[in-house]
Amino acid sequence: MQISSPHTPLYPLFLSLEGRACLVAGLGGVGQRKLAGLLACGPASVLVLDILRKEDLSAEAAALLADSRTRFESRACTPADIQGRALAFAATGSTVENARIAAMCREANVLCNCASAPRSGAFSVPAVARQDGLAAALSTGGASPALARRWRRELEDWLAPRARVARLMGRLRPLVLALRAETGQNAELFRRVASSPLQHWLAEGDLQSCRQWLLAELPPVLHVHIAELLDDLP
Repeated sequence: MQISSPHTPLYPLFLSLEGRACLVAGLGGVGQRKLAGLLACGPASVLVLDILRKEDLSAEAAALLADSRTRFESRACTPADIQGRALAFAATGSTVENARIAAMCREANVLCNCASAPRSGAFSVPAVARQDGLAAALSTGGASPALARRWRRELEDWLAPRARVARLMGRLRPLVLALRAETGQNAELFRRVASSPLQHWLAEGDLQSCRQWLLAELPPVLHVHIAELLDDLP
Protein backbone atom coordinates (compact mmCIF):
# COMPACT_ATOMS: atom_id res chain seq x y z
CA MET A 1 0.00 0.00 0.00
CA GLN A 2 1.36 3.39 -0.97
CA ILE A 3 1.40 5.98 1.80
CA SER A 4 1.11 9.53 0.53
CA SER A 5 2.25 12.59 2.44
CA PRO A 6 0.02 15.65 2.75
CA HIS A 7 3.05 17.89 3.18
CA THR A 8 4.44 20.19 0.54
CA PRO A 9 8.01 19.15 -0.36
CA LEU A 10 10.81 21.07 1.33
CA TYR A 11 13.10 23.22 -0.80
CA PRO A 12 16.72 22.05 -0.48
CA LEU A 13 19.57 24.57 -0.40
CA PHE A 14 23.04 25.15 1.02
CA LEU A 15 23.06 28.42 2.97
CA SER A 16 26.10 30.58 3.70
CA LEU A 17 26.10 31.82 7.30
CA GLU A 18 29.47 33.54 7.15
CA GLY A 19 29.26 36.88 8.93
CA ARG A 20 25.60 36.39 9.91
CA ALA A 21 23.92 36.50 13.34
CA CYS A 22 22.04 33.43 14.61
CA LEU A 23 20.04 32.32 17.64
CA VAL A 24 19.87 29.05 19.58
CA ALA A 25 17.19 28.74 22.28
CA GLY A 26 17.83 25.74 24.52
CA LEU A 27 21.20 24.16 25.22
CA GLY A 28 20.37 20.55 25.95
CA GLY A 29 21.60 17.74 23.72
CA VAL A 30 19.66 18.96 20.67
CA GLY A 31 20.63 22.58 21.17
CA GLN A 32 24.28 21.63 21.56
CA ARG A 33 24.21 19.83 18.21
CA LYS A 34 22.57 22.81 16.55
CA LEU A 35 25.10 25.21 18.07
CA ALA A 36 28.08 23.06 17.08
CA GLY A 37 26.77 22.89 13.51
CA LEU A 38 26.33 26.65 13.37
CA LEU A 39 29.79 27.44 14.73
CA ALA A 40 31.37 25.23 12.06
CA CYS A 41 29.83 27.45 9.36
CA GLY A 42 31.42 30.77 10.29
CA PRO A 43 28.63 32.94 11.76
CA ALA A 44 29.55 36.35 13.13
CA SER A 45 27.67 35.69 16.36
CA VAL A 46 25.25 33.30 18.03
CA LEU A 47 22.97 34.37 20.86
CA VAL A 48 22.37 31.32 23.09
CA LEU A 49 19.45 31.28 25.51
CA ASP A 50 18.54 28.77 28.20
CA ILE A 51 16.58 28.98 31.43
CA LEU A 52 19.45 27.24 33.26
CA ARG A 53 22.24 29.31 34.74
CA LYS A 54 25.55 29.05 32.94
CA GLU A 55 27.17 27.29 35.90
CA ASP A 56 24.46 24.60 35.76
CA LEU A 57 25.04 23.69 32.13
CA SER A 58 26.85 20.51 31.10
CA ALA A 59 30.57 20.44 30.41
CA GLU A 60 29.82 19.91 26.72
CA ALA A 61 27.62 23.00 26.62
CA ALA A 62 30.22 25.05 28.49
CA ALA A 63 32.87 24.04 25.95
CA LEU A 64 30.72 25.33 23.08
CA LEU A 65 30.10 28.60 24.91
CA ALA A 66 33.86 29.13 25.20
CA ASP A 67 33.76 30.15 21.53
CA SER A 68 34.09 33.95 21.41
CA ARG A 69 31.28 34.21 18.85
CA THR A 70 28.68 33.00 21.36
CA ARG A 71 26.83 35.11 23.90
CA PHE A 72 24.89 33.25 26.58
CA GLU A 73 21.95 34.62 28.56
CA SER A 74 19.94 32.72 31.14
CA ARG A 75 16.34 33.63 30.22
CA ALA A 76 13.51 32.92 27.81
CA CYS A 77 13.47 34.16 24.21
CA THR A 78 11.83 37.51 23.38
CA PRO A 79 10.77 39.05 20.04
CA ALA A 80 13.74 41.42 20.23
CA ASP A 81 16.13 38.45 20.28
CA ILE A 82 14.86 37.32 16.89
CA GLN A 83 15.21 40.58 15.00
CA GLY A 84 18.10 40.59 12.52
CA ARG A 85 18.89 36.89 12.87
CA ALA A 86 19.67 34.85 9.80
CA LEU A 87 18.51 31.65 11.50
CA ALA A 88 16.90 30.67 14.78
CA PHE A 89 16.75 27.27 16.46
CA ALA A 90 13.96 26.52 18.92
CA ALA A 91 15.53 23.62 20.81
CA THR A 92 14.23 23.96 24.36
CA GLY A 93 12.82 21.01 26.25
CA SER A 94 9.33 22.48 26.03
CA THR A 95 7.07 21.86 23.03
CA VAL A 96 5.00 24.90 23.99
CA GLU A 97 8.05 27.16 24.23
CA ASN A 98 9.43 25.93 20.93
CA ALA A 99 6.08 26.64 19.24
CA ARG A 100 6.06 30.13 20.76
CA ILE A 101 9.56 30.84 19.40
CA ALA A 102 8.60 29.48 15.97
CA ALA A 103 5.55 31.75 15.90
CA MET A 104 7.66 34.81 16.77
CA CYS A 105 10.06 33.89 13.98
CA ARG A 106 7.22 33.63 11.46
CA GLU A 107 6.02 37.07 12.55
CA ALA A 108 9.53 38.49 12.07
CA ASN A 109 10.18 36.59 8.78
CA VAL A 110 13.17 34.81 10.33
CA LEU A 111 13.90 31.22 9.34
CA CYS A 112 13.35 28.92 12.32
CA ASN A 113 14.04 25.26 13.00
CA CYS A 114 11.65 23.86 15.59
CA ALA A 115 13.16 20.78 17.21
CA SER A 116 9.97 19.35 18.73
CA ALA A 117 7.70 19.98 15.72
CA PRO A 118 9.71 20.44 12.49
CA ARG A 119 6.68 21.45 10.42
CA SER A 120 6.02 24.33 12.82
CA GLY A 121 9.28 25.91 11.72
CA ALA A 122 10.48 27.13 8.34
CA PHE A 123 13.18 24.53 7.73
CA SER A 124 14.55 21.20 8.87
CA VAL A 125 18.20 20.28 9.20
CA PRO A 126 19.21 17.36 6.96
CA ALA A 127 21.79 14.72 7.71
CA VAL A 128 24.96 16.01 6.05
CA ALA A 129 27.87 13.88 4.88
CA ARG A 130 31.12 15.79 4.30
CA GLN A 131 34.42 14.87 2.70
CA ASP A 132 36.86 17.79 2.24
CA GLY A 133 34.81 20.51 0.53
CA LEU A 134 32.22 18.07 -0.80
CA ALA A 135 28.88 17.81 0.98
CA ALA A 136 25.73 15.76 0.44
CA ALA A 137 22.55 16.46 2.40
CA LEU A 138 19.86 13.85 3.02
CA SER A 139 16.36 14.23 4.42
CA THR A 140 13.64 11.65 4.99
CA GLY A 141 11.06 14.41 5.40
CA GLY A 142 10.85 13.63 9.10
CA ALA A 143 9.95 9.97 8.50
CA SER A 144 13.06 8.56 10.16
CA PRO A 145 16.00 10.56 11.55
CA ALA A 146 17.64 7.23 12.48
CA LEU A 147 17.67 6.14 8.84
CA ALA A 148 18.98 9.54 7.78
CA ARG A 149 21.92 9.14 10.19
CA ARG A 150 22.65 5.64 8.90
CA TRP A 151 22.58 6.75 5.26
CA ARG A 152 24.74 9.75 6.09
CA ARG A 153 27.52 7.38 7.18
CA GLU A 154 27.09 5.42 3.94
CA LEU A 155 27.23 8.68 1.99
CA GLU A 156 30.53 9.60 3.64
CA ASP A 157 32.09 6.44 2.24
CA TRP A 158 30.55 7.13 -1.15
CA LEU A 159 31.88 10.71 -1.18
CA ALA A 160 35.49 9.91 -0.26
CA PRO A 161 36.84 9.07 -3.76
CA ARG A 162 34.64 11.74 -5.32
CA ALA A 163 36.03 14.38 -2.99
CA ARG A 164 39.49 13.80 -4.46
CA VAL A 165 38.43 14.42 -8.04
CA ALA A 166 36.34 17.41 -6.90
CA ARG A 167 39.46 18.86 -5.27
CA LEU A 168 41.40 18.32 -8.50
CA MET A 169 38.67 20.07 -10.47
CA GLY A 170 38.68 22.93 -7.98
CA ARG A 171 42.39 23.43 -8.67
CA LEU A 172 42.08 22.97 -12.42
CA ARG A 173 39.08 25.19 -13.09
CA PRO A 174 40.70 28.59 -12.35
CA LEU A 175 43.78 27.62 -14.40
CA VAL A 176 41.60 26.77 -17.39
CA LEU A 177 39.45 29.89 -17.06
CA ALA A 178 42.58 32.07 -16.85
CA LEU A 179 43.45 30.98 -20.39
CA ARG A 180 40.36 32.89 -21.58
CA ALA A 181 39.44 30.28 -24.16
CA GLU A 182 35.98 30.16 -25.75
CA THR A 183 33.28 29.15 -23.24
CA GLY A 184 32.22 26.07 -25.18
CA GLN A 185 35.81 24.86 -25.32
CA ASN A 186 36.17 25.16 -21.55
CA ALA A 187 32.85 23.39 -20.97
CA GLU A 188 33.94 20.51 -23.19
CA LEU A 189 37.21 20.11 -21.26
CA PHE A 190 35.38 20.11 -17.93
CA ARG A 191 32.95 17.47 -19.25
CA ARG A 192 35.88 15.26 -20.29
CA VAL A 193 37.42 15.58 -16.82
CA ALA A 194 34.07 14.75 -15.17
CA SER A 195 33.54 11.63 -17.30
CA SER A 196 37.17 10.47 -17.18
CA PRO A 197 38.59 7.56 -15.12
CA LEU A 198 40.39 10.07 -12.86
CA GLN A 199 38.05 9.32 -9.95
CA HIS A 200 38.85 5.61 -10.13
CA TRP A 201 42.59 6.17 -10.48
CA LEU A 202 42.70 8.58 -7.55
CA ALA A 203 40.79 6.08 -5.40
CA GLU A 204 43.37 3.44 -6.33
CA GLY A 205 46.32 5.80 -5.80
CA ASP A 206 47.31 5.43 -9.46
CA LEU A 207 48.90 8.85 -10.01
CA GLN A 208 50.81 7.68 -13.07
CA SER A 209 47.60 7.04 -15.01
CA CYS A 210 46.28 10.42 -13.82
CA ARG A 211 49.40 12.19 -15.10
CA GLN A 212 49.21 10.46 -18.46
CA TRP A 213 45.56 11.37 -18.90
CA LEU A 214 46.13 15.01 -17.95
CA LEU A 215 49.11 15.24 -20.30
CA ALA A 216 46.97 13.93 -23.14
CA GLU A 217 43.88 16.05 -22.44
CA LEU A 218 45.02 19.39 -21.00
CA PRO A 219 46.28 22.28 -23.13
CA PRO A 220 50.10 22.10 -23.27
CA VAL A 221 50.43 25.41 -21.43
CA LEU A 222 48.92 23.72 -18.34
CA HIS A 223 51.28 20.76 -18.27
CA VAL A 224 53.61 22.55 -15.85
CA HIS A 225 50.76 22.54 -13.30
CA ILE A 226 50.05 18.80 -13.34
CA ALA A 227 52.22 18.06 -10.29
CA GLU A 228 50.43 20.66 -8.18
CA LEU A 229 47.03 19.46 -9.45
CA LEU A 230 47.76 15.98 -8.11
CA ASP A 231 49.55 16.99 -4.93
CA ASP A 232 48.18 15.26 -1.76
CA LEU A 233 45.14 13.81 -3.57
CA PRO A 234 45.43 10.03 -2.94
